[in-house]
Amino acid sequence: MVIVSAGHAAHGKTTLLQALTGAALDRLPGEKPQDSTVDLNYAWWPRPDGRIFSFIDVPGHQKHLANMLSGVTGPDHALLAVAADDGIMPQTREHLAILQLSGQPPLTIAITKADLANAARISDTEREIRTLAALMGWPDVTLFVTSALNATGISALADHISQLPPRAIAPCKRFRLAIDRAFSVPGTGTVVTGTALGGEVRVGDRLWLTGMNKSVRVQGLRAQNQPASVACGGQRLALNLVGGVEKSELSRGDWLLQEPPAVLSSRVVVALQPLQPLKQAQRLHIHHAASHITGSVTPMQDNLAELTLDKPLWLADNDRLILRDITARQTLAGARVVLLMQKKGCMPQPDATRWLQQLANAQDDEATLRLLLQARPWHKTQLAWARQLTAEGFSAALSAIAPVEAGDYLLLAEVTAGWRRQVLDTLAGYHRKHEDRPGLGRSRLRRMALPGLPEAIGLAVIDLLLADGALAFRYGWLRLPAFSVSFTPEEQALWQQAKPLLAQDSGWVRDMAACLNADEALMRLTLQKAASSGEIAAIVHDRYYSRALIERFADTIRQQHQQGLATRAADFRRLFAMGRKLAVQILEFFDHSGFTHRQGSDHLLRDDSMFP
Repeated sequence: MVIVSAGHAAHGKTTLLQALTGAALDRLPGEKPQDSTVDLNYAWWPRPDGRIFSFIDVPGHQKHLANMLSGVTGPDHALLAVAADDGIMPQTREHLAILQLSGQPPLTIAITKADLANAARISDTEREIRTLAALMGWPDVTLFVTSALNATGISALADHISQLPPRAIAPCKRFRLAIDRAFSVPGTGTVVTGTALGGEVRVGDRLWLTGMNKSVRVQGLRAQNQPASVACGGQRLALNLVGGVEKSELSRGDWLLQEPPAVLSSRVVVALQPLQPLKQAQRLHIHHAASHITGSVTPMQDNLAELTLDKPLWLADNDRLILRDITARQTLAGARVVLLMQKKGCMPQPDATRWLQQLANAQDDEATLRLLLQARPWHKTQLAWARQLTAEGFSAALSAIAPVEAGDYLLLAEVTAGWRRQVLDTLAGYHRKHEDRPGLGRSRLRRMALPGLPEAIGLAVIDLLLADGALAFRYGWLRLPAFSVSFTPEEQALWQQAKPLLAQDSGWVRDMAACLNADEALMRLTLQKAASSGEIAAIVHDRYYSRALIERFADTIRQQHQQGLATRAADFRRLFAMGRKLAVQILEFFDHSGFTHRQGSDHLLRDDSMFP
């Protein structure tokens, strides 16, 4: 269990923790104790039942508030100290507000320095602090009157804290730790400390260190100040890192992550908990875990807002932020992450505010993922990062949603209605313009109909249409089911005569008409209809090859591709004993069909589903 202190400067937080734990607070090697706490200090309190409590002692002076904020991320409990003689002071209010805005952990209040006040003054202080706590969301707070000087109330406070319930461990969450200090230990190397926000880590694991943007290995581990082989979220950890880790290159606010995100967000939609009104484009300080940057806020409806960050943060859904004015004198609001965005203007649908409000109110992973996917397709790594889910947890959350997987993207079939119409309209237009062609290849149809979508999503939409029967697939060509070819009896008879002439080589319309003593116009129309069925293909105008020969040419290109080779006109000349002009015409036909694409003299395989 991790407990964070709070309270005005000189109200006895450090002295209270020392009296409670019986131990001097931990500081960095070589750091001298201060009369007044200026940075984070730490204490550990082992209990007879085997539990170990971690205390984070934060500075109380207003000028050290940035240090205080770096210590209030993810505690299980908070301990507010209020001096009996002073009563409520400015940082009493601000610290209590910060605790409220950062997630409102359960709270215990200790009235300290009881030896310096009479009973009436103590009673007044208790009444005032209970009233303030109730106004800020702690109506039934437990309070103790204490004095470290004569041990008044210390035993009762210790009994109360000993009985606090442990944190419920969220399953299937990734390991994530915000580094609040780093130091070197002779003979050991670089050590970093912080509060683990979730997940599990073991000695030997590899983690991503954001400050150095590299993978490092956990060589040693201490959890709650005890040697450990495994640790989990909700514990204070010290990790000995190896793999070229230099203390001089680490800073407070760096992260140790199980997996880094694919893209960092510099814009984020948040749900605000304002202490005072915020202005459009107002500049402010933004505190996240142990990180501190600047940025601006754009208020929206219903206490939603968009934050623009001057420097990207390692944010995930539901992370808490504290917003302070640009002079760093006032706490303005708390903010909870609702939506990570990659760029300006990426709101997913016209009714964005209502959708965002639903997203802000979602209670679990399944509800959140369903809302996100109802808006648009998402990259799997972005979704898993935003929810901080392991692979197993991500699969479990998606099981009830059953999205369509499109490469690295996930989408819902109902989101694709407009895209489906674009595909069908594109293919219908193609049929009207090219009645003598059997249709389009899968890759080319995707590029024509949905050029702005990632390839995997466009192809998935086409596959959904095929599965629904809205598209037909024949000989590697996509067509509308209503697109069909019918021969007249005269054309059917001529086609049966012409078909053997194309068995071994190409045929020109004029030559075939002469050979069969047929009308040239009738032969042309007949072969065009045969081509639209996919039985033959026009390499150039009026010159046809049978499907079997086209597939033989396509197999040659596939074989070259499998060997890591491109195909050139010289290859066709050599393999099929044909002239250069014809070889070029055949390869250009494949390029125009979308089966290959050209780079210089090379023709590279593009759509392997064609010409099977």
